[in-house]
Amino acid sequence: QVQLVESGGGLVQPGGSLRLSCAASGGTFSTYAMGWYRQATGKGREVVATINTRGATDYADSVKGRFTISRENARNMMYLQMTSLTPEDTAVYYCRVYFPYNRWGQGTQVTVSS
Repeated sequence: QVQLVESGGGLVQPGGSLRLSCAASGGTFSTYAMGWYRQATGKGREVVATINTRGATDYADSVKGRFTISRENARNMMYLQMTSLTPEDTAVYYCRVYFPYNRWGQGTQVTVSS
């Protein structure tokens, strides 16, 4: 089964930007519908953005206009470009394959703080 590894998290100031990457190994990447999810301390996991096999995207209202999800099938990579970050964006961010099966990465911490 495909394995997913997130990277690019870290500490950033409010208003700053950060780019997360998700590297997939195994499986057929181009056939996967995928997304980015996040979980803040003490809260449930929520969807941030999704991207299907044709590149069509959808975003949570809280990140529309600020985040951009993309994929590079030739490199088995998915990305989340985050801009105008606020402390409310602080969370562990996970990549996920949701179709044709369910698979999660280990997560990467994003902390937005002065």
